[in-house]
Amino acid sequence: MEYPAVIPAHWARHHRREDNELLGYLCPVQDAPGWFVPVTLFGHPLGGPSKEEDARQRLDRAGLDYLAQNWLLSLPGHPDPITVQIVEATPQQLRVKNIDYGYTEADIGRIFVLDVPVTGQLHPR
Repeated sequence: MEYPAVIPAHWARHHRREDNELLGYLCPVQDAPGWFVPVTLFGHPLGGPSKEEDARQRLDRAGLDYLAQNWLLSLPGHPDPITVQIVEATPQQLRVKNIDYGYTEADIGRIFVLDVPVTGQLHPR
């Protein structure tokens, strides 16, 4: 399925593995030509700034494993982040589901839809 991109235009450097699967993006560092931050499909940095080849290698090492791990989602009005799993990642949105039994405001499995790029609201557990 094709989706119109919402990924910022300056993330023009897609990084794919050998089978053409998109692993993430290389986000150029302002005021540092040739330096990039490798980011996930939904915009979470996978490390600090580095030269292009190093950033590509970081994406290769991460693969798509980050899609299978648990994440912490910060919600407005809730003091602690809740544990979620990624359900779907597209260039427009990230869908995550609640797996946090301590979060009583939403049923287990409730889907939260986040706009891409996700900035500051989602962190690895």
